This record gives sequence, C-alpha cells and structure tokens, in this order.
Amino acid sequence: MNSQTKIIVLDDDPTGSQTVHSCLLLMQWDVETLRLGLRDAVPIFFVLTNTRALTPEKATEITREVCRNLKLALAAENIQEFLIVSRSDSTLRGHYPIETDAIAEELGSFDAHFLIPAFFEGGRVTRDSIHYLMIDGTPTPVHETEFAKDSVFGYHHSYLPDYVEEKTKSKIKSDQVKRFLLHDIRKGCLPELLELKDNQCGVVDGEIQTDLDQFAQDILAAADQGKHFLFRSAASILTSLAQLRKQPLAPELMGEYKPTDKTGVILVGSHVKKTTEQLNNLLKESGVVGIEIDVTRLRDFPEQRHQLLTEALDKINVIRADNKTPVIYTSRQELTFNTIQERLDFGVAVSTLLMSIVQQLPRDISFLISKGGITSNDVLSTGLSLRSARLLGQILPGCSMITTAEDHPLFPNLPVVLFPGNVGDAQGLTTAYHRLSQA
Repeated sequence: MNSQTKIIVLDDDPTGSQTVHSCLLLMQWDVETLRLGLRDAVPIFFVLTNTRALTPEKATEITREVCRNLKLALAAENIQEFLIVSRSDSTLRGHYPIETDAIAEELGSFDAHFLIPAFFEGGRVTRDSIHYLMIDGTPTPVHETEFAKDSVFGYHHSYLPDYVEEKTKSKIKSDQVKRFLLHDIRKGCLPELLELKDNQCGVVDGEIQTDLDQFAQDILAAADQGKHFLFRSAASILTSLAQLRKQPLAPELMGEYKPTDKTGVILVGSHVKKTTEQLNNLLKESGVVGIEIDVTRLRDFPEQRHQLLTEALDKINVIRADNKTPVIYTSRQELTFNTIQERLDFGVAVSTLLMSIVQQLPRDISFLISKGGITSNDVLSTGLSLRSARLLGQILPGCSMITTAEDHPLFPNLPVVLFPGNVGDAQGLTTAYHRLSQA
C-alpha cells in the first residue's frame, strides 16, 4: 500500500480517535462530507456513527447508509486503495457481527475480518486469544468485569473464538476462527495473511504497541498483494496503521488552545465505576462545584424537563460568577426499565436535556470536557451541531481533544475533550481539568 492509502474508520462512539491526532472527525456521512475526509492530507479519518447507542436495526441501517455513500465518495475521488475499520469498544461491547456483516455486504468482498480489541492506553491486552483488562495491575479476563454484564451488550467469554461463536449465534464456530498469537505476530505472519479468503474471521493478540506495529506492516504488505481486509477493533491498531508522528502540542501544554481566560465546563454522563470514582475525586477540588442532574425526576416527571434545565443553567452562572468550574453530572444510581427499548428511550431523554444545557452554556467558556462516549458523541453532533472537527491530539492517554471551527456560531475555537467512560486512572478527570484550567 502506498503512503496515500486511506484508513476509513466507522466509529460506533466518538472516542475511537483516542490514539491518533490531526485527522478529521466527521459527524455526518453524506457524500460531500465523506469526500472531505477522503481529500484530507492526513491518511486516517473517522465517521462518528454512534451506533453503540442505537438498536441493532438502526445500527444496521446507518452502517449500510455510510457504506453506500462511501462507495459514491470513493468513486468521485477516484480512490482505489483504502482500509475499512469498524471501531468499537475495547471491552467487547457493541453490535458485532451486525456492523461487520453490513459493511461486508455493502463493500465486500473481504478476504478476512479481524477482531483486534487490544487498547494499551486503557489497559486492555490480548494474549493466547484471551482478552484481558488490567485492574490494579492484574490481568482480568473481560468476561469477569462489569462490562460483560452490560444489559444490552453482555457476553460470557474472554477467549475470543468463543466470543465470536457466541455473538454470531454459532454461524462462525470457535474452531473456525483463525488465531494470530503473539509468537506468530512477532516473527511475522505475512504468509498466513496471504492464505486468507472468503471473509475468514481472525482474532489478533497484542500485548504492546510494537506487536500491532508488526501486524500492521504485514497487513499493509498483504494488501499490496491484493488482499482485502476488514477490521473490528479498538483504537490501538489505528496508531499502527496510520503511522503518524507525535502530536503538535504535548498533553500537558494543551491548555494553550483555550480561546479565553475564563473558566470552562465539565459534563459527565457515563455511569461506569471508573467514571464515578474520577468524578468523586474531581469534586474534591477547590476550583470546581458540582451540579447533580437528578434523572429520576426526568423519568418519573417528564414534564419537569424545562425546570431541570433552568435550574442547571442558573447554577452554572452562579458558579462561574465566582470564577469556579461547574461540573454537571447525572445522578449515579442505576435505574431499571422493563424493556431495552425503554432504557434506550430514556437515554435519549437524558441526552436531550444535557444537550439543551450545552447549547445554552455561556459563550465565553474556555473549554468543555465531555465524559462518556455517547455523551461526547451527542455533544459534537447535537450540542455543538458540528459537521466535522479537527482532532488536536490526546490530553491524556486515550482522551482526545478537538477544536471547533473559527466560525462556529456559538463557541468559536473551543477545545472539547472527548473522555471515554472507562479510560484513565482515578485522577484522570482531575488531571484533564488542571491541564486546561491552569494554562
């Protein structure tokens, strides 16, 4: 593959760019917007589909729509060489194999599709085809973590061939999955890659970035020889495929992007354990004040939505008048619902409220930190109504920062941090706050 090969990432939430920089994130996928990404000088770009927040049917429909428009955009730009990545969660939650099946049907025929969930910045490694999450330095098989109990995307296996069999409902049997183990990858596996055909499913180990660097080299060499591959991956393989240099500004200096010297705003939507721990530590800081949005009120009394909005905006103004940073967060208790659809509908109601808050924030804020993948996607597409955004880089390992355009009607040149729910140490949110507030 030549240096102009485009890496096109369909990202099921907006945090997949968490290991790269300088590229475009596209919030829309009409043909003209996709052509923007294809023409961009940076070899990789992301289409933020947000399908992880949607039903399987809607996720399929959107994936097909992106692929059909992409075919037209590729033809219009006369691009033959490209790689397609279905980027998803490093803890195995998401619409697999629904999305890869839809991509293969629209853009096939692929010789293989690879599951590569390793995400080193988030402490996710794969060894002997078993996917682990590092918890306090101990590798824990992901099926033993809170993520495997997800009410929408739960699963029972950390051994990836068994995970594939479970998720494909035995359409692909465990023993049919091609395993790329660490010793294969480290010695080079080009011959094995060249033998793959008929959209063979492969699962790929990775303990450190150089493992995926080596695998990516072999992938690109096989593609040079006419092989056509699809990826279902977390973010770390994207670093290896894109081969970008260091980001322009070091993480600790990214406060220099702030357009004003006023305080910023922090928005926390994610409910995973790590987020709650980070939030509790952040709220101990003297420069921040918490604003809890009681979502049970929204569930039990939907007519109180406007009152909740007004209360939050009033508190934000009072806190900022005191030169403090407001931290808006949804109440932490896990609510129960009779059906998955009810849960998804309520998620939309909460998001609508949060995005109304974002749209009515004071115009002179100097930064916005958005905690949680779905929350971050909503901030970009709805709260800020962005068609595209330029990725500045990572303010913490795995935490992207973008900037709005100079001509944004509400918040020009605003740095926005996209902070995944399950990334960072206990002080992660506090560190990001300090880097932006102290510059």
